[in-house]
Amino acid sequence: MKTLILLTHTLSDAVNSGFLPAAKRLGLQVVLLTDHPDVHRNYFQDGDLTDHPSEIISCDVFNPLAVIETISRLAEIPAAIFSNSDHLQTSTAVAAQYFGLPGKNWMVAYLCKNKAQMRLRQSLLGMDSLTYQTVNDVTQLSAWKMPFPCVVKPKEGVASQHVRLAVNFAALQRQCNAIWEARPGCTLLVEEYLEGPLYTLETLGDGTQFSVLGGFRVTLSPPPNFVELYAQWEHEPPMAHEVVRQIKAMGVGFGACHTEYVVTPNGPRLIEINYRCIGDHREFLLEQALKIPFFEIILRLHLGEPLNPLQVSTNAAEIRYLTAASSGTVTAIPAAFTRAEQQTTVSFRQLRQVGDQIVISHSNKDYIGVVSGFGRDRLALKQAIEHVAAGLRWEIQV
Repeated sequence: MKTLILLTHTLSDAVNSGFLPAAKRLGLQVVLLTDHPDVHRNYFQDGDLTDHPSEIISCDVFNPLAVIETISRLAEIPAAIFSNSDHLQTSTAVAAQYFGLPGKNWMVAYLCKNKAQMRLRQSLLGMDSLTYQTVNDVTQLSAWKMPFPCVVKPKEGVASQHVRLAVNFAALQRQCNAIWEARPGCTLLVEEYLEGPLYTLETLGDGTQFSVLGGFRVTLSPPPNFVELYAQWEHEPPMAHEVVRQIKAMGVGFGACHTEYVVTPNGPRLIEINYRCIGDHREFLLEQALKIPFFEIILRLHLGEPLNPLQVSTNAAEIRYLTAASSGTVTAIPAAFTRAEQQTTVSFRQLRQVGDQIVISHSNKDYIGVVSGFGRDRLALKQAIEHVAAGLRWEIQV
């Protein structure tokens, strides 16, 4: 039986409910490398889970040399090395290259993760990069010369955490200090703010063939935060051809990629390139709505199989995120369900459980549930999702 090495950090629904079952369907045994082995062992022991990994090994997965040494101690070279973690794409790519396995270019994976390096590479390539500056402490803010408004974020952040809009210097200083208090020593990227509709582009590639699945039109929370609240699937998102040209110029071409961009009068401008598949349960919605084995396709690419032409459904698809209104303890939450009607299929999934502690972060980490659905009629789907979302009730004890 072929072995898949899967690198992971924290528990992930995409891994546990997506890639592990897909690996089983492909006849692979999975060895999980993680820096949180006990958390993962407890997860797979607690539930009746048939798609559990064959082995869970403790490893400093952020260190590619540690990953290489850990894999070298196994009985045989694996068939593939893979991760869906934002944090671990570079380690995974280095290890795959070391063992001569299909994978991403590690330098491209690194610059996609490090937002400052991405901006620098755009500038070196003569692309339309945003005006930006990195800051490490308060003294660097005193020489600030960029115009307002601007956006401040960790240079290697995820899930909209600590991403804020600053409309003047006082707000910028306040927001930077708040981030440094929570994350001492964190390097921050401050860049110009882009006005316009926000879209994603979801792509797959085998290093030669390249396929655009489509993208989401995303609705955000009001400023100064950037929490994704709603997303509507677009089979042909605007300016996709130019976005593809730009990400290919950056070196993207293998595996899954999730790109975020703003449509402006001067063309699409990239917010970030996430060199892995889309998250926050939109990966599951894509598999259901497009009617493709999304997780299996991605794993097959890392096994060295070519990307075959994809026949995707033209279903409409939408997702709505339900966020906590306050910090506290979850005391009641609706049960998960799926309702299939004549024109639509709508699901509610819990992202928090009774007893969970919530600390409001004004990021995607505030999600407590998600309503998603697909169907042939976009209007009927929107109405069904709004009806379901309006009827859900949960309780948080402050």
